[in-house]
Amino acid sequence: MTSLVLTLTETLRYRGALGQWSWVLHRISGLGVVFFLTLHVIDTSWAVFYPELYVRAIAAYQTPLFTLGEFGLVACVVYHALNGLRITLIDYKPVWWKYQQRAAFIVLGLTVLILVPVFVLMFGHVLRFYNDPTNQTINQIEALAEQWPFAVGIVVAAVAGILFSGLHGLIAPDRSKNVKTKPHGSRLERFWWSYMRISGFLIVPLVFGHLAIMHLIQGVFDITVAEHSVVGTSLLNQSGTAVEFVANRWNLLVGGVAVWRLYDFGLLALVVVHGFNGLRLVLTDYTSFSPLLRRGMVYMCVIGAVVLLVLGCAALLSSIDSGAIAIAEQAAASLHE
Repeated sequence: MTSLVLTLTETLRYRGALGQWSWVLHRISGLGVVFFLTLHVIDTSWAVFYPELYVRAIAAYQTPLFTLGEFGLVACVVYHALNGLRITLIDYKPVWWKYQQRAAFIVLGLTVLILVPVFVLMFGHVLRFYNDPTNQTINQIEALAEQWPFAVGIVVAAVAGILFSGLHGLIAPDRSKNVKTKPHGSRLERFWWSYMRISGFLIVPLVFGHLAIMHLIQGVFDITVAEHSVVGTSLLNQSGTAVEFVANRWNLLVGGVAVWRLYDFGLLALVVVHGFNGLRLVLTDYTSFSPLLRRGMVYMCVIGAVVLLVLGCAALLSSIDSGAIAIAEQAAASLHE
């Protein structure tokens, strides 16, 4: 808590020093992306395991409040990606550090240049949906209330992490005070330092491609339109359900390879590990005063990453049959009853 207060007070004291604000924005945008990633992986798995819940999740995303959140998400992704590339390049060439302020301005400029046309295209999807009198959305309060399981899950993961940390402390007491700290950090931390930069480069084209496909070419409002084409395939979403949309994408074979499943698997593996390791760094920074809490945050991040990877992989390796689509149709029909 002390570190968090110090971060906020020092940032305000700097009154706009660009390097400090870039650091703060990078953390905030990263936290926003990890939060959405958690929701997205879980609710997409529902297309396979709980079709009726996936129908309600997409209906919630089509409400005005979640629509605003979608714009915020895209802004977070674009800024975090570009600023991450800036950090990686400067780390690779330390002699470029003298250009870091200029680079930070370039990142902000590129973010705005990208977001302006992106937001215009996204807003076009929004206008088409809300200007159509046949389209309905569920109650926003109801949509927010349905997110409580995610909040409970986060709390459970945090509590489990602290419990594991307590057991860890009893079984293997912290001996770091009696050991001289190595000046260059542990081998594991050096691995994670490299992983964050290498994975960041690999993630950028994958995540930008995903954003283009799912938020620009075919937004969240289009995946529930009957007889609408399914982006990236030659198929139509005949039922007009999000479940059939996912099924058509994942079932596409090119040369016998399920290309979209493979794409999503690569994105899942890279982003989940990258995101939760970044979350670990942030949380341990703010709990450094307590070994119990610090270890607890590490365990919580491990739990979160493992759960998302297992759930996401299980969904990608499963099939969506006609029965799931029928369930989704029934759920969609009862949304506004």
